[in-house]
Amino acid sequence: MLQLQQVSKTYDNGKTALQDISFKVSKGDFVSIIGPSGAGKSTLLRTINQMIPVSDGQILFHEDDVTRANRKKLRTVRRRMGMIFQHYNLVTRMTAVENVLHGRLGYKSTISGVMGRYTEEEKKKAFELLGQVGLEEFVYTRCDQLSGGQKQRVGIARALMQEPELILCDEPIASLDPKSSKVVMDYLKSIAKDMGITCLVNLHQVDVAMDYSDRIIGVSGGKVLFDGPPSELTPEILSEIYKSEDLLV
Repeated sequence: MLQLQQVSKTYDNGKTALQDISFKVSKGDFVSIIGPSGAGKSTLLRTINQMIPVSDGQILFHEDDVTRANRKKLRTVRRRMGMIFQHYNLVTRMTAVENVLHGRLGYKSTISGVMGRYTEEEKKKAFELLGQVGLEEFVYTRCDQLSGGQKQRVGIARALMQEPELILCDEPIASLDPKSSKVVMDYLKSIAKDMGITCLVNLHQVDVAMDYSDRIIGVSGGKVLFDGPPSELTPEILSEIYKSEDLLV
């Protein structure tokens, strides 16, 4: 489904964030990316949907080369890639269901999006997804009145509203307490296992990655130092991943 081939990223200030990254991800995989702060995890995730353009290399999503896609093609590809953010990225003055409906904006014309024109089928789907993540009682609640865990579940429902094949999760539980973190991770795991949607998740919490992942990619200094199942992630490898003192942005 997804292939990264020798992907590198150097910013205009000369700082290198990614160096020669290559890996493949299959349908329905739950893959965690771990590594210290500044290792390049967020940059890596954002190159996949081209929120950050690569400097070198190639990213293939199915048959599409996203690194060379024009604006129209990239818009089409992004419809199939949901994204969940550490700080939710919701419109806080809007209700939960309004935020979930924003997951359809990639399918709308600019005018329809601005006017908030959604079909009855889309509205029904938004309500169903909020129920699926346990928020049926909060569909009309403004998002600034929700807890962090509830906001993240709205973010999950919004991503699912796109009908994606891949969901990119950038530190989805970094701002949450342990109980809310478990709820969110359980939902993400079920998305991969039960819905067959590939999840690529940046995590600071190694224990969580070990518990939930089919596969772990360890990144440090912009390079992949480990790529394999949790059972092969030894203390020695973890030490190598987290020991670097010269971390990159």
